[in-house]
Order: sequence, then C-alpha cells, then structure tokens
Amino acid sequence: MTEYFVPPVVEPDPDANATDLLVARVKATPNDPLFALPTADGGWSDVTSAEFLAQVVALAKGFVANGIEPGDKVGFMCKTRYEWTLVDFGLWFAGAIMVPIYETSSPTQLQWNLTDSGATSIIVESADHFAKFDEIRGDTPAVEKVWQVNLGDLDKLAAAGTGVSDAEIERRRSIAVGSDVATLIYTSGSTGRPKGVILTHSNFVELTRNAAVVMHEVLAPGSSTLLFITTAHIFARFISVLSIHAGVKVGHQPDTKLLLPSMASFRPTFLLAVPRVFEKVYNSSEQKAEGGGKGKIFRKAADVAIAHSKALDEGVVPLGLRLQFALYDRLVLSKIRAALGGRVKFAVSGSAPLGPRLGHFFRSLDLRILEGYGLTESTAPATVNLPDKFKIGTTGPALPGVGLRIGDDGEISIKGVNVFGGYWNNPEATAEVMDGEWFKTGDIGALDSDGYLTITGRKKEIIVTAGGKNVAPAALEDPIRANPLVGQVIVVGDKKPFIAALITLDAEMLPTWLKNNGQDATLTLAQASTNPAVVAEVQRAIDAANALVSRAESIRKFQILEQELTEASGHLTPKLSIKRALIMEDFAREVEGIYNDAPSTMGVSLK
Repeated sequence: MTEYFVPPVVEPDPDANATDLLVARVKATPNDPLFALPTADGGWSDVTSAEFLAQVVALAKGFVANGIEPGDKVGFMCKTRYEWTLVDFGLWFAGAIMVPIYETSSPTQLQWNLTDSGATSIIVESADHFAKFDEIRGDTPAVEKVWQVNLGDLDKLAAAGTGVSDAEIERRRSIAVGSDVATLIYTSGSTGRPKGVILTHSNFVELTRNAAVVMHEVLAPGSSTLLFITTAHIFARFISVLSIHAGVKVGHQPDTKLLLPSMASFRPTFLLAVPRVFEKVYNSSEQKAEGGGKGKIFRKAADVAIAHSKALDEGVVPLGLRLQFALYDRLVLSKIRAALGGRVKFAVSGSAPLGPRLGHFFRSLDLRILEGYGLTESTAPATVNLPDKFKIGTTGPALPGVGLRIGDDGEISIKGVNVFGGYWNNPEATAEVMDGEWFKTGDIGALDSDGYLTITGRKKEIIVTAGGKNVAPAALEDPIRANPLVGQVIVVGDKKPFIAALITLDAEMLPTWLKNNGQDATLTLAQASTNPAVVAEVQRAIDAANALVSRAESIRKFQILEQELTEASGHLTPKLSIKRALIMEDFAREVEGIYNDAPSTMGVSLK
C-alpha cells in the first residue's frame, strides 16, 4: 500500500461558504470583467464582478420573495450558459441548495432526482425541458414552483424581489458554514440508480483556494476560458467557481459546432475539455489536410511535433529536429493554433486518459494539456498536472490538501478537503465507499516516486478471460478511439476464451473519411459498417493497439455496430463515458455473435 499527501497551502476556514468567494472577488476587482456574453454581431459583452454580484443579489431576492427558504432544494436543468452560474450563486445567496439535472436526463431520472432530494422547486431552460417535467409532475407533488429561463422568468423573479432588503440577503447568505450542504449532484448512473452526492461549502471553498495557489500560472491576471462542456457536471461547475475566486473571465458556448468560431472571437487563454475534444481537433485537422491533398505533410508535421515534445522532456532538442519543427510549425501547426484562438496556453483535461501521443502533439502547439483526475465525490479534481509539475501520460500530483492511497489491489483512495459528505439518504452506499476518511474510488492506478498518479482502469471493469488473464479495457480502448473513423470502443471478453471489441463509427467524421479514401461519402452508418475499406481501417486501428499489449490481452475479433452510442441513446454519460453494463445488456446478441459465427461486419486481428 502506497500513500501520498500534499498539505494544504491555505489555512482552512470552517465558517466560510461559497458566497464568500464572490464577495471577496468583488472587493478585490469590482470593475474587472468576470463574464462575457455573446452579442448578436458575433462579439462579446463583458459583465464586471460588481455587475454580476448585483444580478446575483437581485435574483436571490426574487427567490426569497417567492418563498424559497434556507435549506430548500431547487432543481436546475439548463445547458452551459451564463445563467448557470447566476442561478448557482443566486440560490446560495438565498440560502438554498441547487440540485443540477443533466439536459439529457429522462423523465424517470428527473423524477428520481427531484423526489429523492426533496426539491420544492425547479428551474428549466426551455419548453423541451418543461415538457419533461410536465410528464412527471404528478409524481413530484413536493415541487410547487416551476420557472423557465427562456420565458424570462429569471428577470421576473428579480423584479418580484425588489421589496426584499439587502440585510435579509446578507443574513441568508451567511447562514451556511463549511460543513453545510452546498449542492446535491446526482451521479450520471453509469451503474445502477443515480446517487445524490453531498458536496459541502468547504469542499468548494477549500479546494478552490488551494487549487488557485498552485494553478496561479493558468489563472494569472487577464486569463479567460470558454466553457462548453456541461455545467451540470462537477468538472465545469468547479472551474466556474474557481474562475470567480481567481477573477478569470468566463464565456460559454454549449454548441460544439460553433466552438471554433467562438474560440476565434473570444480568444481564451485556457480550456476545459475531455480527451474526446482533443481527439476531434486532431482528427478533423488531419482529415481536412487529407482532403486538400496535404495528408502526408500533416502526418509528418505531427510526427515532428511529437518528437520535439519528447526531446524537450529529455532536455536536449537536436539542431536538425529544431529546424524541422520550425518548418512544420510555420506550415501546419501555427494554423491549428490560430483556429483555437491564438492565445490558448493551457487546457485542463479530465474524465479519461488523453494518451501520450496527443499530449506531446498539443504541447508542441504551445498548448499544454494539464491532465487531471477526480470524481463527483472529490469535487472534481484530486490531482492535476501543473505548469511547473508536468508529466505527459500521468494525471499529475495531488492538489494541496489532498491525499492519495494505492491499495494492494491497485485501487485508488482519496482523502482531504475535496472528499464529499456522503450519499444523500443512502448511508449503506456511503459505507461501501468510505474507509475511515478515505474514499474508495473504484479506479485502478499507480503512483510514481514523485507522487504522480497514472490511471489504468476501473476496478469493476477489469476483464478476466476464461484463461485467467486480467485485462484493463482502457489500455486498448483509448488508442483505438484515437482513430478518426472510430466513435466508441467497448472491449469485451469476461469469462470468454479471448478478448474482442464492439466498435462504433464516428458519424461526424465518417463522410470526410469516406471521401478522402475514395469511397461513397453518402453511406449510412449501417452501410459503412460492412464497407471493406472501413472494416480494413478499423482493423488497422485495432492491430496498432494490439501492438501495445501481450497476445493474451490483444483483441482477436471485433464487431462494427450499425449505430452510434450517444447520451441520447442512453449509452454514454454526460461526460461521454460509456455505460458498459447497459451496452453489454443491449448488445448481448452482438457479443455472443463474436464468439459464435462471425458476421460480415466482423474483423479478425492478424496479431
């Protein structure tokens, strides 16, 4: 068993709550921009710290005037936009507790989150969200009030609260102490019924204050970020709170199809993303180059960029490599850098391993991807690579105030300022994951001699073949998914004679790939799944991944599915993790087919 603990660098304040972070920011820089809102002409309009606080207080008064009491739970279903953080702090200033709900939640999930939490009100963004609630309204009798953002209800709330005094809001915002509940976040339910994760005010305050110290280079004065991943997840929500504490200007763009134009106009200095985003940026750039007859140049530029980054780690970049890098930086890499806004220096990545190849590639674009690791139960980050503590291929060292433990079976446990207060109304589930002050994550990993954490997989996902070989699916899935043609990979083989995989195609990339490879670009997913060129490309990706593992761990057969796996289909979580158990249930026939008769959409690895 290995343990590693980083002492806090900020003195804890058990009386502080999350609202203190905004109050302190306004005192420090009242006139500096804290947010930017998109304008009709494609630009951005700044909102200062003082203006944001005034809007928060006005909304809090509206909540009070409409009967929200301290400790009340309020559901919120909304895409990533400015109003997210406005509502979050408005509820905190009113003394209430937000229960965020994913936009993709089914009516059944919505009903469970509202009833289990005891929510008395809900705020939805759109008519579609309202329709979901309306479907289960009769099963949620405790929910007495419903507000809709797109109908202007937040402005109506603020207008209704003008009779509430500033003193009452100050009293309410000051009620909560560090140990009190700040939010209830329901797990995405990749296994079983969602559990309500209790995050306290201290979880937010202490982790924010400590993280800001060690991430000072990322959060330097003048820094900005464009949020596009869902704010209902703790990853983006924590960054929103951290940005308020540090004075980082935040913009929002929930539509990933508009991300590049928004990046160009907003010009952020750092990003928050999951690895799939970086895979998409790389793959799209490669296929665009391929379509323009410059595929070989792009791939050579990528190889040189990766070699350049590795040489930086070794401390010496040979002259020939420096000259090659300068050439390809001018021809290729600078264009990708410009497409990302031209100012991005850092990106914080989580939810899954990025892979060393992409880490090195983007590092040579002067974009340092700071991989981190955490869960909802750890208020997002437990570890993160820092600009001055950076190792590609790891998730970095523990943040200040956080401890890591690796059990004899490789399971990672976490303790410290970020560990949650248990599962709401579920002491049995809490007892299952807590060992004293240590939270057992269910993830498998290792710590090196410097305290850097590497994630190797999920404990429950380890596959044991009929021959007794233990296989971690992520070691195969991550490199295969890097292929531009591949959407998702699900490695199978538990209690089976060999390892196999279910593969989906990337519907967004498929037409471009088909065109670039002399195929019919109008093929559907079902048609493409049997296309010989497509099957051969998927097999090349699998054989490349097989080269990284032993024969006993390698994928012998694979099945290309005729559909995508998405949040909407119920097979992916909001952070794009696969719901393995559900996929295995829904595609049981396809899995059995792999081990019986091979259909025409199946490939056989030659390794």
